[in-house]
Amino acid sequence: MMTRAVKPRVHWVSPLPPAETDIGHYTARILPELADATELTLWTDAPRWDRALEKYCPVRQLDPDGMLPRDFPRGGRGQGDAVFVHIGNSWVYHSGFLRLVQRIPSIIVLHDLAIQELCNEAILNDRFDAGTYRDGMARWYGAEGARLAAGLLDGQIPPLDVAMQAPGFELTLPRAISVLAHTPAAYEATEARSVLPAYLLDLPFRPSAETPSERRSEAGPLRFAQFGYIGPNRRLEAVLEALSAVRGDIDFVFDIMGNVWDSHYIQGRIEDLGLTERVKIHGFVDEPVLDACLAQAHLVFNLRYPTMGEASGSQLRIWNASAAAVVSDLGWYGSLPDETVFKIPHADEQAALIALLRNLAADRDIGTDIGRAGRARLEARHTPARYAEGIAHVAVQAAGDARSALLARSAGSVLARSADPQPLLQARLARHLAD
Repeated sequence: MMTRAVKPRVHWVSPLPPAETDIGHYTARILPELADATELTLWTDAPRWDRALEKYCPVRQLDPDGMLPRDFPRGGRGQGDAVFVHIGNSWVYHSGFLRLVQRIPSIIVLHDLAIQELCNEAILNDRFDAGTYRDGMARWYGAEGARLAAGLLDGQIPPLDVAMQAPGFELTLPRAISVLAHTPAAYEATEARSVLPAYLLDLPFRPSAETPSERRSEAGPLRFAQFGYIGPNRRLEAVLEALSAVRGDIDFVFDIMGNVWDSHYIQGRIEDLGLTERVKIHGFVDEPVLDACLAQAHLVFNLRYPTMGEASGSQLRIWNASAAAVVSDLGWYGSLPDETVFKIPHADEQAALIALLRNLAADRDIGTDIGRAGRARLEARHTPARYAEGIAHVAVQAAGDARSALLARSAGSVLARSADPQPLLQARLARHLAD
């Protein structure tokens, strides 16, 4: 009689609903498949979570500053334990995890390569140590890293400017045993900067049970939308300026849903640009409200500059609604098939946005094929089942990856202590690392 394969034990450290972050929602979306593929425990440093998650697996609270490796329960018949820690760029949800990975051997799930905003805000709010930040920047980026760190901490260099030269993801790697990325750019960056094992999986999203209508209204105002955590790099100001340029010629409404980095400033810009009657900032909304809005949208703005190798859970949600999105022709977004999104160059962003808006006003159906192709890609490449299988594979490799990471760090320490490492020593270490 055949027996079912033994499942790896996975400790999943992540924000969880009702946290207002897509990383928490992403965990909830894949939970049935992930719990089926692994022996799963969810961990969070938040004091509360959606109790419905416990239908699938245990949920436990951790202390990022007191948790030790032995505190992740072991035992049973699984294939060892693997601790996955999720790192995004919001200090509210990831400051504790950033501290945790300085001490705990773990698999780093990189949702953002550029984490300078996380570091800056965490330090300002006494959630991360400035000395640890300085040391990490100097270690990974040398004298220039030390200069950038000093400028950020003194308030002289904005985090986005620092991130353009030094994304900062390396600060998550001191005790890492491997790295999981969601885009080729992030995967290549981690491979280039570290000898740690790296893995690449497409970001998952559960397609809705019914395929949404691909047709949008043919009468009334055009409906535009933008959503998610909207920081300065999401190009909201550029979108508002383009809309202002066409407001006399095109009838439209624009819904902004999610947390805007400075809502008072953006509201002022809306008024200055003459868009008060056309644009509404809703703040964070529940997923059914968001999905209903996307189902009606003729165009969703999903621009990024700078982009630092991150994938977009927002784009997956847009595809799920069979909606058309406009993206910056950069990074992961630029790598998407042309038939699945509208792409515009950052260098000619304003003119390209205005041209797209006018084209859409002339023919509302130009986004239909885009939305259809996006939905097909979502179903083929981004399903929770496919992702859960990948996570189980990474977890099974964790014990071997931990040994490789330890050997790599030992080798690096030996080479660093040698003033003039001999070729024979380097070759011997290289052979060990390859084994």
